[in-house]
Amino acid sequence: MLKAAIVLLLLATVASLFSGLVFLVKDDENSTRLLKALTVRVTLASLTIGLVAYGFISGQLVSHAPF
Repeated sequence: MLKAAIVLLLLATVASLFSGLVFLVKDDENSTRLLKALTVRVTLASLTIGLVAYGFISGQLVSHAPF
């Protein structure tokens, strides 16, 4: 369940990234949609980092790295 939530947040972050690109290209100077897309993207990224940290702390996510 945790992994699915992380994947969904990552997909939403990518969608916000591309919507911000569209707003950057098409909007005029006075539009605030680009700023709102950036705010959403930063919030989603923060939530993703928080979920990953929670997963490692709770033991639901483990690293199999050899180092």
